Amino acid sequence: MEYNKDTMTSQVFYRKWRPQTLSEVVGQEHVTQTLRHSVASGRVAHAYLFCGPRGTGKTSTGRILAKAINCLNSEQGEPCNKCQMCQAFNEGSALDIIEIDAASNRGIDEIRDLREKINYAPNLTRYKVYIIDEVHMITKEASNAFLKTLEEPPPHAIFILATTEPHKVLATILSRCQRFDFHRLSQSAVIAKLNHVCDKEGIQIEPEALRLIAKVTTGSLRDAENLLEQLVAYYGHQIELHQVQTMLGISGDLRIRELSKHIVNKDITAGLKTINSVSNDGLDLRQFNRELIDYLRELLLVKSGSEEVVDVTSDDLIEIKELAASASLDYLLTAVKRFGEVDLRLDNYSPLPLELALVDCILSATGDKQPVKAKQVEPEEPAKVASRPAKSTKQAPEDKAPAPTGSVKTEAAPGKITEAPEVISSPEIEHLRSRWKDFVNAMRGEGSKGNLDAFLRSACEPLAIEDNTLVLGFYHDFQKTYIENPKYKHLVEKKLREVFGQSYQLRCILTPRDEKAKPSPKTEIPLVKAAKEKYGAKVIDKKVKTEEE
Repeated sequence: MEYNKDTMTSQVFYRKWRPQTLSEVVGQEHVTQTLRHSVASGRVAHAYLFCGPRGTGKTSTGRILAKAINCLNSEQGEPCNKCQMCQAFNEGSALDIIEIDAASNRGIDEIRDLREKINYAPNLTRYKVYIIDEVHMITKEASNAFLKTLEEPPPHAIFILATTEPHKVLATILSRCQRFDFHRLSQSAVIAKLNHVCDKEGIQIEPEALRLIAKVTTGSLRDAENLLEQLVAYYGHQIELHQVQTMLGISGDLRIRELSKHIVNKDITAGLKTINSVSNDGLDLRQFNRELIDYLRELLLVKSGSEEVVDVTSDDLIEIKELAASASLDYLLTAVKRFGEVDLRLDNYSPLPLELALVDCILSATGDKQPVKAKQVEPEEPAKVASRPAKSTKQAPEDKAPAPTGSVKTEAAPGKITEAPEVISSPEIEHLRSRWKDFVNAMRGEGSKGNLDAFLRSACEPLAIEDNTLVLGFYHDFQKTYIENPKYKHLVEKKLREVFGQSYQLRCILTPRDEKAKPSPKTEIPLVKAAKEKYGAKVIDKKVKTEEE
């Protein structure tokens, strides 16, 4: 049998069902209406920039525009798809419409070649149209070379540039183009197009399955059509919801809802069991976490009174309302943030990042009221204790004043006190605090699992520097114990040296969240100190001198 390239290509859904007129482009009416008016009135610009997320119709719109500009019988700005020019374009034989992939033709040599050929008149069409995809990939040198052509193009040349990252395009190029921003498609728009494809292809598919396809492809019609074609190739023309879930590696809602209930009920033990159950079954933890975040977001929206934007069935909405009623808005916000920060890129099969997010989320809300018994802090070795300045470790009686400034009560060991260091605030510790977030980001990829940064992010703060020792205050014993492991402690100390250019030894203590090391009362003004020693003076009030005084 003779190989027919056009026949094989036509079987690819996203190409087979690509729009042929501007009115067929899905979800970009604000762009297509303007372009129709431009073509109909003959006011076509010499350069256009189409920017927006992938799969939203940028290149397809560029091709239709090129066809409409050269159509022999254009009506109301639309191509007729019947004339010689339109048919040549639809068959891929139009020599005057040139498509360039800037990702693989990004150098100055390719742009010089374009500049040489652009001066030749079109073969058959009125305009020679250049469609340059992913234009942000062109090198800086090539962009500067291309700029000259864009400034003074020949009258028969039109440029259509497409990109997903317009901020990377040279500003001088941007200023010479008519810019159109393509929006991410709504779920309803994607579902409508998929329904059209299914009707034409004779595909029977459950509505919930279509909704799931539209949801996971996040507004990219090309991705949705590719996924639909994959499902047809695997399951045939009869597709059910559970088949879509299986192909996507989605577990369904059961354990998502189960874990969400444990988070709302602040049940660490049950939550950890659910996470490990999911992990032991070999499910994709990234996908599981995405589903969990979506469900927590729905709880947050319902709790905030925005249930009309939650796209679920009426039965599911009732369940979400009941669960949302059991949690505060602040707590749901914390939960979405904690699980949204989970990084599973380096190890998709380790449940540790999810476990950390769960424990941190619940402990941050419960504080000392946490019912799960935490690990007791082990006493330090006598040699270590002897090497440090003596500090009071007596607990204040319940009927007396709280512990002195700088002393903090640990959540892990009720009844015991760990004192924050008594230090003088210095530019060194303030500089380290101001760059602490950068340091934590620099720890990404470190550790046996590559997630050592997860044990530092939002879990601790630098309290003080004692000689060459950095005192790090942790909010929970779980993270503190992990970082105190010699092999991980060594990695943190090594990274401190790389980031700050200074060698520090690390000492970890427990401290309440937002506890800051406060200057010692010993930090007196020398003149005041001398007066107290010589005359027995006593400070009764302090006044800050203003600039006016």
